[in-house]
Amino acid sequence: MKSRKIVITGGPAVGKTALIDQLSSLDYRCYPEIIREFTQLEAENKSRDSLLSNPIVFADDSEDFNRRLLQGRAQQYYDSKEHETGPVFFDRGLPDVLAYMDFFDQTYPQEFIDTCRILKYDQVFILPPWKEIFKEDEGRFETFEEGKRLYHQLIHRYAALGYEPIVVPKDSVANRIDFILSTITN
Repeated sequence: MKSRKIVITGGPAVGKTALIDQLSSLDYRCYPEIIREFTQLEAENKSRDSLLSNPIVFADDSEDFNRRLLQGRAQQYYDSKEHETGPVFFDRGLPDVLAYMDFFDQTYPQEFIDTCRILKYDQVFILPPWKEIFKEDEGRFETFEEGKRLYHQLIHRYAALGYEPIVVPKDSVANRIDFILSTITN
């Protein structure tokens, strides 16, 4: 039986990384979010006031930034093929790139869509906005209101690519992990 590719996605500050970290501690193969290293490189030598709420606005070339992000996530996808059994978890998937570009009204070439159509995941779990755990940090620039709109954009983009995102209830990390593991289809 081949491994199953499972995406955990959602807007900013909804608990994705906490779930990925916990799954990793339970010895599941997990691929972390890669955008922070990209935004950190782009943000160097720029004032926080100039960054606005969109981390790709301050990139010198936003299409190139997103292309590199898409390629990085594609590489994670290809690397995951080395795992022959069990679920493999991703902190965000390829369609997240398109969802964010759509949200910020940025254009992208057809090859971005084609990549997302070719490299398919088995299941997508989405975490809803959760005001009580939302917080900004040095690598997160979106407001809670933007996070709510991004959540809907993510659902729309994944659905447009043929996925049926499964909403993960707001709950403790342990209960969210139990929900995901019990919901994964074989």
